[in-house]
Amino acid sequence: MFDFDRDAELLAEQCFDFIRNRLRKRPDPVTPPTAAELTRKVGITITPNGIGSTRALELFADVLAPAAIPLDSPKHAALIPGAPTVAAILFDACVSAASLVPEAWIEAAGAIHAENETLSWIASLAGLPKTSGGCFINGGTAGNLSALVTARDAHANGRRRVACSSEAHSSIAKSLHIIGCDPLVVPADEHGRMTGAALRTALAVDGDTATVFAVVASAGATNTGAIDDLASIADVADECDLWFHVDAAYGGAALCAPSARNRFNGIERVDSFIVDPHKWLFGPLDCCALLYREPQRAFAVHRQSASYLDTMRVADGFDPTDYAIHLTRRARGLPLWFSLATHGTDAYRDAVEAVLDNVRAAAAIVRADPKLDLIMEPDLSVLLFRRRGWEEAEYLAWSARLLASGTVFVLPSKWRGETVGRFVFLHPQTSVEMFQQAIDALV
Repeated sequence: MFDFDRDAELLAEQCFDFIRNRLRKRPDPVTPPTAAELTRKVGITITPNGIGSTRALELFADVLAPAAIPLDSPKHAALIPGAPTVAAILFDACVSAASLVPEAWIEAAGAIHAENETLSWIASLAGLPKTSGGCFINGGTAGNLSALVTARDAHANGRRRVACSSEAHSSIAKSLHIIGCDPLVVPADEHGRMTGAALRTALAVDGDTATVFAVVASAGATNTGAIDDLASIADVADECDLWFHVDAAYGGAALCAPSARNRFNGIERVDSFIVDPHKWLFGPLDCCALLYREPQRAFAVHRQSASYLDTMRVADGFDPTDYAIHLTRRARGLPLWFSLATHGTDAYRDAVEAVLDNVRAAAAIVRADPKLDLIMEPDLSVLLFRRRGWEEAEYLAWSARLLASGTVFVLPSKWRGETVGRFVFLHPQTSVEMFQQAIDALV
């Protein structure tokens, strides 16, 4: 099982064929089968003697993989999809084959060096000092949790509450629950944004500001794409001695787009922030870049000590395991590094700008359609709109029709308690024409 023998050589060719075929043509979204249907088609695969690699790969290629809605399809316009470059996908397989374990410099110095160069590029987009740093972790939830653990242990001084928007990502509330802290919820404005004025008011009305140690802002809310007023929030954070964390898991990619960069003014003042390359930085799942203004503060909180760990420390090395809640970690930043090194940062800028151009054109379509209302002007690439006269059942039927036909995968959402239409532009090949097809189906 562990030698690269003739059977393994054949399996490698079969796997490479699957990868080539999959990358040549992305499948359309499909309505998922039921559990009973999959059981009937797949049968029992885990047996004492195995079913063999050829049969197992056939089942994956013909039944299991097609039973998923592909995240990288241009027709995926629901939730927050992804659009990994071909270079990133292929290199991700190389990372697995290399069997790297970049917990510590002594184990995988080369991989950590490349990841750190990538983190430095992201930090430079945000305007953080060159002394900033961090690590890659498996997703935005883990990134937010790690940053809040750092804030609590390095900055709270006994305070146990965190201010956050009513539109904050669900992972913020979950992270606060895990670390034993409570939220101070700040109402978002009519555009879904938290402002410094609203934060200041919430602190004043609450009357117990001595218990608040941090504020979490959004730079690209998942539901709306809205970017909080980061500069004014940073002012309040400075005045009240609050740790300033920004959740830019989805929207942070637009830092590289000149047309959107000014919407992030104030992010250069953060104590920590995250961005997920597997979303809009065209990397494969799963990957979150977690950055700190002063990484030594995270080091003091997250470094683990054990007899078998302490002996692998290198005096001038950088150990990514010391900057988040993880220990064992994959070199998940390398596919992004490879794609950036392959295509260059200008190509990333152009790809993000292409998406923003498409969403602006789509917003114009909504504004011109008498049966539709644009809920809000888009900050980034999420469009919320209303089909006048519709209730939740009509939106769900619309979504199901589009998915069953393979036209596009969309899901309705909620805004201020109302069911509304939602369309996410993220893949550069998600076209305005696809959006028009979805709008035409609102009958």
